[in-house]
Amino acid sequence: MKQPYSARKIDESLPINGDLDKPVWQQAAWSPRFVDMVTGAPGLYNTQSAILWNQTHLYVAFRAEEPFVEAHQTERDSIIFLENDLELFIDGGDCYYELEVNARNTVYEVFFIWKDAYQRGGRFDVPEFDVFHPQAVTFGGDYDRSGASFWYGTHPRGLRWAFLNYDLPGLQTAVQIDGTLNDNRDIDLGWTLEIGIPWASLTHLANGRSLPPQPGDRWRMFLGRFQKLVVSGKEVQPHPAMVLSPHGIYDTHLPERWTEVVFTS
Repeated sequence: MKQPYSARKIDESLPINGDLDKPVWQQAAWSPRFVDMVTGAPGLYNTQSAILWNQTHLYVAFRAEEPFVEAHQTERDSIIFLENDLELFIDGGDCYYELEVNARNTVYEVFFIWKDAYQRGGRFDVPEFDVFHPQAVTFGGDYDRSGASFWYGTHPRGLRWAFLNYDLPGLQTAVQIDGTLNDNRDIDLGWTLEIGIPWASLTHLANGRSLPPQPGDRWRMFLGRFQKLVVSGKEVQPHPAMVLSPHGIYDTHLPERWTEVVFTS
């Protein structure tokens, strides 16, 4: 999906419970089927998303077809993408935010700041982004660990600071499963994820834009899914990645290739 996605404005506030049969979600603009992140071919399983917003919150929803719904990690900030997950990234120009959620509603969050934008005494030099914190590390990108890219990755901007200890204030997530979790004796239909994010929590990502947005404002977001596959007892690597907008490369951390979201009234 290379064309912009239109996020519709609503007047009501949504209870975040994973129920996407709410009338308001039926009226949302649901995306086409997600595609393979590298090739752009239709995704292995059907995955679709929708975005709504009001004056106080950003709302994101996913529907994920999955015949065997599995999720084993229960500890917050576990590396969720090692199993099956749904993911949302939000670009802030000199920074971006990553959220991953599994079918148990276990959450993993990271806040990234491009190293060239983190200046002593600058806007990111605040207590919540303490580069001396034990959970502040540098990051070069997906699968950039060999040869000339070993230290700095392949992105032209180079390294990012990754704050693994970051928790987005006011974040709400909820899932519902249409099937039986971790029981492959039957065929499941899949699971849903509903996310609520207060605009007031996105000040670092606003990058000079209005909060809440003004109609016509544009933000870049990554909406995707990673699926663990085991074939003949062997785990397929890398995991199939299904996304709203293809990247042409197996790397989620490319904000310039994410979906452009236009906020409409």
